[in-house]
Amino acid sequence: MSLQGKTIAFLVAPEGIEQVELTEPWKAVEQGGGTPKLVSTESGRVQAFNHLDEADTFPVDAVVGDVGVDDFDGLVLPGGVANPDFLRMQPGAVQLTQSFVDSGKPVAVICHGAWTLVTADRVRGRRMTSWPSLETDIRNAGGDWVDEEVVVDDNGPGVMISSRKPDDLKAFCSKINELF
Repeated sequence: MSLQGKTIAFLVAPEGIEQVELTEPWKAVEQGGGTPKLVSTESGRVQAFNHLDEADTFPVDAVVGDVGVDDFDGLVLPGGVANPDFLRMQPGAVQLTQSFVDSGKPVAVICHGAWTLVTADRVRGRRMTSWPSLETDIRNAGGDWVDEEVVVDDNGPGVMISSRKPDDLKAFCSKINELF
């Protein structure tokens, strides 16, 4: 399936994004013919990391308060420990995440990115994976956590794609291009 003509939001914090979990899905969207847009809670640039080491910065295309679910065809939530931990404390980011899930538009999440969905109360009844340390959080939030490379769940509005870690990016990106 082609992403031609589709605009995909990548929701991130001002810093703490795991770089490869942003850049690889971003490239996959572009290669599929779509347009990725970086959405953050602040304008300017965001700081990505390679684990705990600072990596590159990336320009923000839009600020959370200035966009809505109708501006996009899908949502990607990259990981990095600090990234979703910050986002889950930002009411606008949580509300935007809720709106994407509720709209039935596809949502893809990798690694620690699932924390934003947990805080948004949108994992209940969903089968998904994440970085292993989030297993308890997802189960306590009513989700069905599994240890698999990529999980596709359509038990709710829209489809949700989830993966555990950077090693799963090939399968994760393939599912984004297939299902978005």
